[in-house]
Amino acid sequence: MRTDIKLYLAPLRGFTDAAFRNMYWRHFGNVFDVAVTPFVTSVKGKRIKRTHLKDIWPENNSAFPLIPQILSKDADHFITLAKAMSEMGYRCINWNLGCPYSMIAKKGRGSGLLPYPEQIDAILEKICASIPCRLSVKTRLGRFSGDEIFKLMPIFNRFPLSELIIHARTGVQMYEGVPDLERFAQVSALSNHPVVYNGDITSLTSFALLANRFKTVNRWMIGRSVLANPFLPMIIKAGEDHIDAKVAKMKRFHDDLFQTYCEILYGPAHPTDRMKGFWSYFARSYKNGDKFLKKIRKTKSITQYQRVADRFFEQEAQFIE
Repeated sequence: MRTDIKLYLAPLRGFTDAAFRNMYWRHFGNVFDVAVTPFVTSVKGKRIKRTHLKDIWPENNSAFPLIPQILSKDADHFITLAKAMSEMGYRCINWNLGCPYSMIAKKGRGSGLLPYPEQIDAILEKICASIPCRLSVKTRLGRFSGDEIFKLMPIFNRFPLSELIIHARTGVQMYEGVPDLERFAQVSALSNHPVVYNGDITSLTSFALLANRFKTVNRWMIGRSVLANPFLPMIIKAGEDHIDAKVAKMKRFHDDLFQTYCEILYGPAHPTDRMKGFWSYFARSYKNGDKFLKKIRKTKSITQYQRVADRFFEQEAQFIE
């Protein structure tokens, strides 16, 4: 197993917020070298309300080195937001060119910009000359076709990007199908910048295969698989899985995370709804996860949710090894 790897926590909106990042660090340690935040949308005007940046307030983010992410198709709005982030102490900002969701892409943001290389070129020209911090880009192979990336690479190469994070799928694929590893290999060979691989690192075995194939890549981003198996990053860093008492450790993490959301989210439904979203991933690590997921989704109060979750962890949970 390679020892030069750097692990990045992927930005997953509604999941990998400051509460999750801090609680994950508390229970699983400093296994991520970098965390990229869920995107902050640019807004009109020359002033940014501090509440708009709540998820990246430095006082709430002491766990991992953080790179805030911006979603924008307007250079001026991007610059204003990037300057506000820089004033908070951030030295690198990420531009989201990868969000696959149609409600975002149809507005020409995220992966919706990828079919328009001239527009991306113009935006980069303006923001790279104006922002007081480094810029990285998170992208996909294209919106509709993986060939779109080949028109973008000369553009990316012209600018002083700190790195290029590439999810090896198209936007319309969402998270379906398999990553296009052959096209990723071609693109990474063309890049003048360090490349971060993103896409379906689901186990130690899958990571080892990718690391062996892409020997010049040492930066790896993991997202959904961290939610499905929070132990995965430490397993990858160790090169083996000798973690014991996983169910007990997972229960402690779950309980603290739930308690945190009970404290910061308003109303009884919001904390349970947030946790039900997590369980759509958590459940994948348990032999009887599908059955439990149906139970937890039916809970209607904080008390009922906690009772059902407690029973599962204490009597039913069997972690898939």
